[in-house]
Amino acid sequence: MNKYDKMNIIREDFINCQDVLIAIGDETRQSILFVLMETDCKTGLRVGEITERTHLSRPAISHHLKILRDAGVILMRKEGTKNFYYINVRTKLSLLKDLVTNIEDLMTDYY
Repeated sequence: MNKYDKMNIIREDFINCQDVLIAIGDETRQSILFVLMETDCKTGLRVGEITERTHLSRPAISHHLKILRDAGVILMRKEGTKNFYYINVRTKLSLLKDLVTNIEDLMTDYY
């Protein structure tokens, strides 16, 4: 594959990752992700539990969770009337891995 083809793949990768990059680029959302990483991904946490660990307001947590959810970075599962949030490790975050891998491949060809 030539450099032009690799660059086109990387352009597509950036487009596919744009919402994820925006979502995880915010420090507040990063702190929420760290809290979620400290837990069992299968169980997840409720908004109140995230609020206690981040010292942010419930409305702020809910706002940031929506952005992370819309980007596909986290998922929510319902248990009765309770919502549990956890990191989505299988889909969107793997796109970031592909992006970085493709950039590394291109750069090692030329440096």
